[in-house]
Amino acid sequence: MQNEPINPVEPANPVDQAASTSRSGQLADPILTIVTYVVLVLFAMAQALLGTFFYGAGPAPLAALGFDIAIFATCLLGAWGTGRASGAFAVAAGWYLVTFILATGTKGGSVLITASVAGETFLFGGAAAAMIGLIVAFTAWSRARLAKAGYRR
Repeated sequence: MQNEPINPVEPANPVDQAASTSRSGQLADPILTIVTYVVLVLFAMAQALLGTFFYGAGPAPLAALGFDIAIFATCLLGAWGTGRASGAFAVAAGWYLVTFILATGTKGGSVLITASVAGETFLFGGAAAAMIGLIVAFTAWSRARLAKAGYRR
């Protein structure tokens, strides 16, 4: 049984085979993929919404920095969880969308994200953190895919 040849097309381990295919024999379930990305976008939107209202809690920029670190980590974890850099893109897009809408002033002149140290740290720091998380995810997962494909410099 140990010297039995392994078929290169089929996974050697039955657990790997079960993980890579669904019950119907298809690879990844597209509905699950769509739901995953929607949940990532909604989670990022919730982070932006909470950050908009609580960036000034506690000592001035401390909460804002916490929200910035959270969106960076969520970008990386979204990419890691989906196995693709597009997971980080979904997170960043959701955060940018809500933050842009909530940072826009009304006709009456009221704004939710003020021009204070904490407000600017949340807004610009979060934008930078999301962008850095997105760049790191694209770089890491591009290199991983190239290495998996056998590409070497």
